[in-house]
Amino acid sequence: MTYTPVKLTFEQYLEYDDGTDNRYELLNGELVKVPPESEPNSWTTTWLRDELVQLIKRRLIKTHDCELQVPGNPQNRYPDLVVLREEHLAQTRKRQTITINMAPPQLVVEVVSPYRNQNDENYQRDYVDKRLQYEKRGIPEYWIVDPQAQVVVVLMLVNGSYQATEFAGNQQIISRIFPQLKLTAAQILQAN
Repeated sequence: MTYTPVKLTFEQYLEYDDGTDNRYELLNGELVKVPPESEPNSWTTTWLRDELVQLIKRRLIKTHDCELQVPGNPQNRYPDLVVLREEHLAQTRKRQTITINMAPPQLVVEVVSPYRNQNDENYQRDYVDKRLQYEKRGIPEYWIVDPQAQVVVVLMLVNGSYQATEFAGNQQIISRIFPQLKLTAAQILQAN
């Protein structure tokens, strides 16, 4: 007997519960388990959250557990750090998922896991795949923190497309969302 897996819609996925704390991405209608974060990546996002808390409410900053519905495949992502809008607090009370019919978050940050080259899956996922999905989703600002290349790439949405600026060393990060931010690329990259 042949087993054919059932393809889930995103709405069915939102109702899915296997009784575990596993996180899944929905890829072509099938559940793909998201691996846990590495300690260095987790620490970098925790450190950055603690810095942002000085500028906005702690409840608006989520690390690793806020899910975004995005166009394309997979249909959802779990960014390393998300800065919500005030209205998201009520909208995500039952489940921390920002769906397509909600306003996009203010900022999304991804910390790139180690990669061998620009064709590597980790590099492609953060620099290419997520960039396109977050851009189409209309997220005003997307930061790529790359400990290996020693850069922080800040992508700002301008007329529907991301404009990228790389920051390295003691260059101060320039953010349209947080103009009062006083952090350098080195401070973020050396948080490890």
